Amino acid sequence: MDTAFFIASKVIWAALRPDSLLMLVLAASWLVWRKWPKLARNLLGVTLLAMATIAAWPVQSLLFTPLEDRFPQPAIPDQVAGIIILGGAELADLTAARDQVQLNAGAERMTAAMTLALRHPTAKVIFTGGSGNLRGGAAGAEVAKRLFAELGLPPDRLVLESASRNTAENATMTLALVQPQPGGNWLLVTSAYHMPRAVAAFCAAGWTGLIPYPVDYRSPGDRAGWRFSENAEALATALREWIGLAAYRLTGRATDPSPACLSPE
Repeated sequence: MDTAFFIASKVIWAALRPDSLLMLVLAASWLVWRKWPKLARNLLGVTLLAMATIAAWPVQSLLFTPLEDRFPQPAIPDQVAGIIILGGAELADLTAARDQVQLNAGAERMTAAMTLALRHPTAKVIFTGGSGNLRGGAAGAEVAKRLFAELGLPPDRLVLESASRNTAENATMTLALVQPQPGGNWLLVTSAYHMPRAVAAFCAAGWTGLIPYPVDYRSPGDRAGWRFSENAEALATALREWIGLAAYRLTGRATDPSPACLSPE
């Protein structure tokens, strides 16, 4: 069932991406041009208007903001049992190909986690992430292992979970691996826009004592201009997160946080 969900999520999202939808509308315009030229012109007009709007106005901020504001920066207690880092910031295949750690725009997941590890020297550092590609590939955990070693984190503090393919599996597989004791505080580190889905998935998996620690903010900061490629990529990220959150709730992979799930401040 988990594999079917994983495959379906990849295939459906490939069709729902904004760039995919624009291409489909353009293809439809070309196909109906001879028989229904008026319809074709209308489709082209709508496509051009959508592209101009995406290029000139940061629509994605409207989608990012409610996600990123859901969990503010927390008050962190003195005692922290562990720091959980969700994969997604690493470029595993490129790291393997170039033999050098490569990170993407979510690199703050790693840098913030290392800062937290220095502040809480007794806390375990848990990285969870395998390969999210349909065809497989290098595991994100291998990048994390190399990066934290290069940053000076003692190897005995690092726990790696390298089989998970999505957020729901991050939650269930890490819980099974770590087997946390009741009463501990666990910092959950991921991108701010991804935090609502991450918390909901970890709560559904049975975690307790979570302290959301959002990083990698995407809003505000966007400005009007003419940046179609940048805005389209950001819009795709925001849309994917909303769709993912809805799919997780519909399939029971996410639930509203309970008092036991989140650590009291």
